[in-house]
Amino acid sequence: MARLERITVTMPEEMAAKLRAAVESGEYATTSEVVREALRDWSDEQERRSMALAELRAEIAKGIDGPFMDGEEFFAELKAHVADLVERHRKDEAA
Repeated sequence: MARLERITVTMPEEMAAKLRAAVESGEYATTSEVVREALRDWSDEQERRSMALAELRAEIAKGIDGPFMDGEEFFAELKAHVADLVERHRKDEAA
């Protein structure tokens, strides 16, 4: 088991009341358990955001690197793609 470290956290009364209520309801054994779960959730969310940001940066880099096409060519391809999606959707609904 990992070593435990005691820390002091200051929070608004409303948050402290929610912590105590979670324990009193039996949902958690201790307020520390509530905080640990919240920190795990926060850490997971930070990781998801970091990964999403890395993916976005990679997509931006691909866009900057090209290839480039003029607006008319782009919109022609986009219209064809949308028409294909609409046709597939119609076929799926008819099936």
